[in-house]
Amino acid sequence: MALVTGASRGIGAAIATRLAAEGAAVAVVARTLEHHDRLPGSLSETVARIRAAGGRAAAVVADLTEPSSRTRVVTEAQAALGPIDVLVNNAAAAYYLPFERVTEKRYRIAFELNVRAPWELAQLVVPGMRSRRRGWILNVSSATAAPPTGVPFSGFHTHGGALLYGTTKAALDRFSAGLAAEVFADGIAVNSLAPVAAVRTPGVEALGMLPEDRPELIEPMEVMVEAALALVTGDARTLTGRVVYSRPLLAELGRTVMTLDGTRPFAGAA
Repeated sequence: MALVTGASRGIGAAIATRLAAEGAAVAVVARTLEHHDRLPGSLSETVARIRAAGGRAAAVVADLTEPSSRTRVVTEAQAALGPIDVLVNNAAAAYYLPFERVTEKRYRIAFELNVRAPWELAQLVVPGMRSRRRGWILNVSSATAAPPTGVPFSGFHTHGGALLYGTTKAALDRFSAGLAAEVFADGIAVNSLAPVAAVRTPGVEALGMLPEDRPELIEPMEVMVEAALALVTGDARTLTGRVVYSRPLLAELGRTVMTLDGTRPFAGAA
């Protein structure tokens, strides 16, 4: 069974859909069951889409910024669908603000959701994985984790406001590699994955972060999802401890990008 957080829309929903198409039962997590903001997509729609295609899915409603919710998420997911073999930490708070405009509340939310929640969810699922001698943990990261290079610095880093988000994702990358080392002997793989370019999701579109004038910098959802699938089904003895980007990983593995239903090659992967 796979547990995917932040799965009401975007990358999380797409990964959950593909995992279900590959035969996994999937528990999906988000703050609300139905629409709660201006963005399209909801947890109930993700579950309905998976079930309509013949898959098994269950919704777990939780605000992962609240520490008390994390144990409940794992408990409810396992009660509905069984032991967790795959954990995908995708939920994230992406604030793009200049340093001096980051409030204490936003700082706390960013670290609670982007760093502490993946840490605690991993703590909750690792004992079961260890007892079964198998498991995969995937943390969804971002290219903003890489530190700026300069001088001079690029306009994105001087005006993009990615400092807080990138800092949390850098912490997530370090956590991924470190945990991989600690659980390697237990047959558990841990990896961090980021898209090479912006992925067209409702959240990214709402933030106005898509470089529409540079289509080569917009990555198809299918590319990111194919890379995610490779990392949660790969040999835990060799494909672990990686902090990787989607396209280079697929090229390294010689893997064909498939559609989200897994039935045919995706025509727009090139």
